[in-house]
Amino acid sequence: MSLNHLTTDKRRDMGAAAMRTFPNIVRDWGLQEKEAAVLLGVSDSTYRRRRKAPDSARLDVNHLERMSLLLGIYKALQILLPSSEAADTWLRRPNQNPLFSGQAPLDRLRQGLVADL
Repeated sequence: MSLNHLTTDKRRDMGAAAMRTFPNIVRDWGLQEKEAAVLLGVSDSTYRRRRKAPDSARLDVNHLERMSLLLGIYKALQILLPSSEAADTWLRRPNQNPLFSGQAPLDRLRQGLVADL
């Protein structure tokens, strides 16, 4: 089902769950608050407010999609790489895959998360 077709209550519940989980990913990836806000597509103050009160976070469809993609990346890295440390540092290591052109994946994500995925 498309995120656009979810009820307001369902989107609110999904947003709250995502905002309870995302700070753990931010911690594991060693992201600064500003980096986390950029990946989520919000201002620093909006991210800070949502992080402090996740159950009242109202994520629109765009932010829910971004959150879904970030959670998917986190899960895939944890499954595919041999250790949590390797998974958590992968985003910051330069990558020679043509998709990344020698950049760290985090640099690509900062440029446009949804478009790159």
